[in-house]
Amino acid sequence: MECRVRDMRLKEVININDGARLGYVSDLEFRLPEGQILGAVVQTPGRFFGLFGRGEEFFIPWDAIRQMGDDIILIEKSVARQPTKTKHRKWS
Repeated sequence: MECRVRDMRLKEVININDGARLGYVSDLEFRLPEGQILGAVVQTPGRFFGLFGRGEEFFIPWDAIRQMGDDIILIEKSVARQPTKTKHRKWS
């Protein structure tokens, strides 16, 4: 399956362990110059249709991704969201 970075932004991320809909991919994180994909940054939906601020951001490691389809990305992580003090929050 071939996919562009802009196509990833249209995919919804779902955790297969609990069925939680986490949000949509907002960005990808790379290691340069190797070109290795480290993971995806997921933006959770904002409050009240996004009118009152943005939701939270979470980092999904690339090894947590189990399957990518046309519309969704299935991840497998059994641990709850843990906020970190970095630029975005990490899913760990």
